Parts: sequence; C-alpha cells; structure tokens
Amino acid sequence: MNTKFIKLSVCTVLFATISYAQEQDSLKINQLNEVVVSDTKFAQSKEKSGKIIEKITAEDLAKRPGQSVATVLSQVAGVEINGNQSANSKNQGIYIRGGRNRQVAIYIDGVPVNDASNINSEYDLRLLNVDMIESIEILKGASSTLYGSGAATGVINITLKKSSNSKLSGNAFFALGTQNTSEDSKTKPQDFNQGFSVNGTLGKVTYLTSLSSTETKGFSEAFGKNYEDDTFSRVNVLQKIGFKATDKLSFDFFGNYDKINNTFDTSYAGPTVSNDEVHNNGNSEQFRIGFSPKYKYNKGELVLNASAATIDREINLFSSWTNTVDNYSYSSRSINADLFNKYTFSNQFFAILGVQAQYFDMTQEDAYTNIEKDGAKFNIVDPYATVVYNSTFGLNVNAGARMNNHNVYGNHVVYNINPSYNFFNLPLKVLASYSTAYITPSLYQLFSAYGNLDLKPEENSTVEVGFETNLFSKKLTFNSVGFYREETNAFGFYTNTSTWVSNYINIDGTYNAKGVETSVKYNFNERLTANANYTFTEVEQPLSRLIAKHKANAGVDYMFSEKASFGLQYQFVDKRNDAFYNSLIWANENVSLAAYQLVNANFRFNVIKNRLSLFGAVNNILNEEFQENIGYATKGRNYKLGLNFQF
Repeated sequence: MNTKFIKLSVCTVLFATISYAQEQDSLKINQLNEVVVSDTKFAQSKEKSGKIIEKITAEDLAKRPGQSVATVLSQVAGVEINGNQSANSKNQGIYIRGGRNRQVAIYIDGVPVNDASNINSEYDLRLLNVDMIESIEILKGASSTLYGSGAATGVINITLKKSSNSKLSGNAFFALGTQNTSEDSKTKPQDFNQGFSVNGTLGKVTYLTSLSSTETKGFSEAFGKNYEDDTFSRVNVLQKIGFKATDKLSFDFFGNYDKINNTFDTSYAGPTVSNDEVHNNGNSEQFRIGFSPKYKYNKGELVLNASAATIDREINLFSSWTNTVDNYSYSSRSINADLFNKYTFSNQFFAILGVQAQYFDMTQEDAYTNIEKDGAKFNIVDPYATVVYNSTFGLNVNAGARMNNHNVYGNHVVYNINPSYNFFNLPLKVLASYSTAYITPSLYQLFSAYGNLDLKPEENSTVEVGFETNLFSKKLTFNSVGFYREETNAFGFYTNTSTWVSNYINIDGTYNAKGVETSVKYNFNERLTANANYTFTEVEQPLSRLIAKHKANAGVDYMFSEKASFGLQYQFVDKRNDAFYNSLIWANENVSLAAYQLVNANFRFNVIKNRLSLFGAVNNILNEEFQENIGYATKGRNYKLGLNFQF
C-alpha cells in the first residue's frame, strides 16, 4: 500500500479531531426536488431532462446494506453486470442495451476512469467499495457528445461521498457474512468488510478521509466439487480536500488508492476438463489524483475536471503446455483535463461549451510479449458544445455535437438531439432522442500480441422514444422507453484454424439491438414503498452472448418505525446464450444457460438513533442453483450481519 498517502489521511483525521473541541452541529435536512447532472454536466431538475435517468440515491444505497456496486447496478432497468453473483474473484462484464464493456463510459466525480491496458480499456468495478458512494446516475443511450469515445450504450456517473457541514462527523462499520454456493450450508463467516470515514468543514476547508477493506473466501470460482477456495481482498483509501476561496471560486482535490489481490481459475474448456487451478493469482493497484476548480459568475459557471491515474496489474497464470507459472505484468497511465463552461442566456436557454483532452499509454511484459509505453500510446482532444432550451410552455430541447480529434484516427463528429415535452394539463412527459457514438480501438487491441493496426473505429447510433408520468399526487411514477441501436465495425476476435494465428478484427456488417425498458414506483405512504422494472432486449446473433431477452426486478421497502426497516427484492433473469472453447473438439461450442430467479431480504435496526445501527441481509433465500457463465460457480443462500457507528 502507498504508505505516504495513508499517513497523509491519518494526519487529516488527527487535525480534524483536535479542531473538533467537542462541538457538534445539529443535523439539518433540506428536502430538495430531485436533480440530475448526467445529461448536461450541471445540476438541473429531473423533470426538465429529456432522458429517463436512473438515479440511485444515498437513501437507496442505505436500504441495500452489504451489496456490491455490481449488484446494486444490476437491479437497474436495462443494466446487467455479469459476474455479480459469482465468486468475488470473478471478473465482471457490463451490459447495457445489448452492449459490452467497451461501449459504457464510467465517470467518478466527473472524471473518466478506465484501464488502458485492459482489452477494452474497461474499468474494473471490483476496485470500488459501495460504502464510498453517495449516489449513482445511469444515462442510457449513445452519449459521446458530452462523454467522448466509449459512451455508446450508456454512462455510469458515480458520485463519492461528500463532507458534512459539521466540524467533525463520520462513521465506522464492520460486517461479516457467509460465502456459500447452493450446495453448501456453512455458517462460518468468510466475508469480512470493515472501514471508517471522517469528514467535516473547518471554516473554508472541507475534508473527507475514508479507509476500508474487504476479505472473502469460501468457494471456488470454477464450478465443481472438492475444488480449492478462491480468495479476494481489497483495500480502499480516499482523501478529499476542498477550499472555498470566495463565494464564487472553489477548489476540490482528491486522491485515492485501491488494491485488489485475488486467486482465480482457468477458462472453462468442457465438462471433461477441470478448470480449477491452485497456482493462478493476481493483483491490481490503482492510484488516482485530481483537482477541480469551479468559478461561478453572474451568467454561468466555469469548471475544470483534471486527473491522472496509474493502474498496475500482475497476473500469475499456470500454463498446461509448459507446466510452468507464467508472469504477466501490465501498467497503464491516463491523464484527463475537461474544461467546460455553462453560459445562461435567459431563464429558458443556456449553452455548454467545453474541450476535453486525454492521454493514454500502456506497457506489457511477459515471456512472449514486451510492449513499451513509448510505442503503445495515443491522445484525444475533443471540443464539444451542447445547448439546452426549457420553454415556458412545456417544450425542452437538448442538442449538441462533439469533434473527436484522435492522433491516430483523425477527426470524427458525433451529435445528439433530444426533445421532450411536459404537458401542463396532464401529468405526462414524452421524450425522444437520436444520438451517435464513436469508439476507437484500445491500446491492447492495437499493440498486444493479438493486436491489429488496421482496425477501424466502431460507430454506434441510438434512437429512443418514451414517456414518464406521475399520478395520484405524485405517489406513482411510471416510465417506459423503447430504443433501437445500430453498431458498425464492431470489434471481434478471430482465430485462423489453418495457421492458428489470432487477432482482433472488425466484424463485417451492421448489427442492431432493440428493446423496451419500463419502471414503476409507488409510495403508499411514508413507511411503505414498492418498485419494479422490466427490460426486453433483442439483439442479432453476433451480439447475443450473455444477453437476456427478458429481465425483471421488483422490491418493497417497509419502515416499521424510526428504529426498524425491512426490504424484500426479487430478480428474474431469462435464459442466455454463452460459448466456450471445447478442448476435445478444438472448436468453440455454443450453449444455453437456464433462466434463474433470486429473492433477497435485508433489515436495519437503529439501536441508538443517529449513532448505532444494526443491519443484515439474506441473499438468494430460495437457494437457487444457476450459472452466470458456463463453467463458473455462483452464490447460494448467504447471510450477512453488520454494525454501523456514526458520530
């Protein structure tokens, strides 16, 4: 672990504690209309947005204690995080509207996160601890106008926790749970989560320090009997410091360190071959720093989101061909600077002008490949503009364009048009949009042993139409969106069976994905809330792997009193296509994974109001046996119990 960074965090804690002087501010809760930022980069009322933006609030996260980021996201309409029900060591895939990892952009506090040494430059969601998160917004559809290359099917916009107005506040938590498959019934704790956070405001300075860790074992990543347990451990350190120079000018700084160690198994190669492997292990270490100055003036606001990140990964993989453990080392660096300005012409019209510059490089070292960062690098500089019109008669329009300037692939324009209309005499909003996206090949796809310098960028376009309504004094919220997406020059992987040479290619032709996403929420009263969503997704065969045609989620939350609350959730995932390389026939074999359903429950009890709470969860209550990927194990019935202390 980076000891200098942890020492800095501890010093901040001590300084805040001394300054506290046993003085506490009373808690003030302001009820505000819900706002979203993902479709403009600035806060605006959700009712004026032309998108159905799914927002997971701090209150929503508190109702689902003990769940991972991936599990929380998988309960959103149109989103599936494959691997969220497998062993924690299992890698995860992000699927939105029939897309893949490469087509989803992930932002944390306004800064893009990725790993340029990964196959698709995708970010590993396992690096994130859900206890660090304040809220999540999911913007679906092509969104490259504001978020650049990679935002083809959606944007996951994560906001980390912020400082309180008190001089000192914080919390400490501890949780333990079981780790069983459907064939196990162990009661011994094998899942441990613990951490603490302190934050506050001291004059013009705000601060937040957070440290947490996770350790799990209990069952094998591979599906089989008498296999060795795979392990997973994670450490997260986050430091935020803000300074409000004037009422108009502020500065925010952050630094975070994340590390994962895990053991894992080999790829599934058929029912007659064991994919359990005791020698495989890996680690991933991330360090991010950044700052964000903001300047407000009479007509608008100027913001700079700047960051730099490094990710180092090491994989030790057993080779059955050489009977040795091979070492693979990967390293990536990324720099981001996004400068954008909002200018308000009137109460109805404002414009956003910005320019985003990004730099990426990677290295790879192993027995077969040596990639140097001097050769494997590229940079992107994109100017963009968005205009937003909110009329007095119900019409809202969001339109914009972006010029992608890639040092390898040249210039390319993406754009969006998104009108919506709020009826005055009806509790109804209708919306439509057309948007395009552009995805350049990753450094790995270009420069690795399987790289192809002749790859062309992938292009996506999405059209959607939908509505949202609020009925019964806004107790009932119902929305539905239909979408149609096309992708051209999609990236694929090809092996020549004559020469056994493999490389990345562009898949010929244009392929589509279409579907419907529907969500409903009803607040019966202050104590009882119910919600449900349904997703229908239909994709053409080259895109169909691990895509469920039907998926549904439902949940109910009940507050017995100010002290106790209870939640129950249900999830149905339809059958899916998968494939594996069958070592017996030396060819890929297609399989169908059966549909499955999960029932989960959770509770929270306030032992001491605003001070000490007890929480627990029972997941997969019915002990359903299922597979997310062919050949890999999944979690059965498991229990979790924890304590959270606030001060």
